[in-house]
Amino acid sequence: MLAGAMALAVSAGVFVIALAYGEFALVKPYVGSAGAAGIVAGSAALFIGLLGVGLAMAARPPKPKPGEPQNVVDRVMDFVKRKPVTAIGGAIAAGILAIRNPTYLGSVVRAFVEGQDAPRRGRK
Repeated sequence: MLAGAMALAVSAGVFVIALAYGEFALVKPYVGSAGAAGIVAGSAALFIGLLGVGLAMAARPPKPKPGEPQNVVDRVMDFVKRKPVTAIGGAIAAGILAIRNPTYLGSVVRAFVEGQDAPRRGRK
């Protein structure tokens, strides 16, 4: 099965290269070698873009689990309900940080929204 998939991929690659060479030979007399290469590259970029848009439109977002928060506000409210003392401490710390360094607060909020660790302070 893997050999069949590889054969299909290789034959598709040969087909695309043959089409590109044919297009190059077709437009070379009109625009020269450099122009023909640019047209081939542009048509390849257009094809890749259309393929990407088609795949993006065909994709379906994953369905959330029934008890899972839907958006950022739901995540924050769920966190406050589960850990109110930690949420109050975090709000106080965020207020202090906002006064001292507003850019750091932005990165902490972004880390919370994306679900990653907060950035470290200090020298590397």
